[in-house]
Amino acid sequence: MLESAVESPDQWQVLLDASATLWRYSGGNVALLMMQMAQRGTQEPTLVAGYREWERHGRAVLKGEHALWVIAPRTARVQEITMPDGTRQRFPIGGAVPKDALSDEKKSVVTGWRGQAVFDVSQTRGRPLLVPRGETHSEATSQKLWDALALVARKHGFELHESGAQHGLASGFTDFAQRRIEVGMWMNIEERVAVLAHELGHVMLHGPDDKTGRLYGSSADHRGLAEVEAESVAYTVLKAHGIDRGEQSGLYLWGWAESVIQTQRAAFEQDMYSLHPMSRVDVAKSVLGRVTAATKGILEITQPPGFGGKLATTERDPKATPTAGYAGPGPSPGAVDGPEMAGP
Repeated sequence: MLESAVESPDQWQVLLDASATLWRYSGGNVALLMMQMAQRGTQEPTLVAGYREWERHGRAVLKGEHALWVIAPRTARVQEITMPDGTRQRFPIGGAVPKDALSDEKKSVVTGWRGQAVFDVSQTRGRPLLVPRGETHSEATSQKLWDALALVARKHGFELHESGAQHGLASGFTDFAQRRIEVGMWMNIEERVAVLAHELGHVMLHGPDDKTGRLYGSSADHRGLAEVEAESVAYTVLKAHGIDRGEQSGLYLWGWAESVIQTQRAAFEQDMYSLHPMSRVDVAKSVLGRVTAATKGILEITQPPGFGGKLATTERDPKATPTAGYAGPGPSPGAVDGPEMAGP
């Protein structure tokens, strides 16, 4: 699937579309779910949960259905101890702790990974689901999304400014040194929302301390794969909010394949003696993981309507629609993930 996505921008966009629907999942799990559904010749996954989780929501897995698999973390509760020299050590809960420890904090840590069986909503039947509906797209909803994206910028320590100045031919600009995002004020609100989402992609992925981001293009010299990553984040975020930017994103996304090849070549030149040079699929896997992680970080704040691919309990909402299927990407505001849906 990743090889196909490298060769064809259309296939990359298919992965982004699925990520907009399943945004609570990692890129790897989105690809796994898509692959398994495609192998069975059925529709793409939209909403998945474990067997017991479906039962708790009044739905049963159809007889004869085979599980889909995702990768989920194994976790354990530990005591994290701060020692006099400032180092931190972990001990089993209830175990002996050094007497000179300065503090004792209990926390959950990932200890490994496991396969987890899940089923898509199309493999179940029973009580209709209450699926939150998105608002009809308008200038007011665009302004609401702008405000939510501005909050994302502030949470990451960036000031947002609408400016009449242009940096080159760019409609937006991110300055990491000044912790500042500029967006052209001459555009309409929908265009400004798209530009801000793109710049937030740079904020999330291309900071000066990010080694992979520097390989793809530094924050001061956005180019190649860095631009594709940022636009992929923008495209997916807006898609999750019901805004299709396929045509407008085309110039960036159509440069996807060539950007991957250039990045592979640059990585090889930097580490030409490596026994395992970075392949195109390695690059695609890295980009998919980075894009979906950044998208999730944004959407957890902007909260688009829907579930984001993971079954959740929702309060009854006048904008929600009872349905036995699933309509629209994203979680409902205040949704709580089911305990079996803790996978990455």
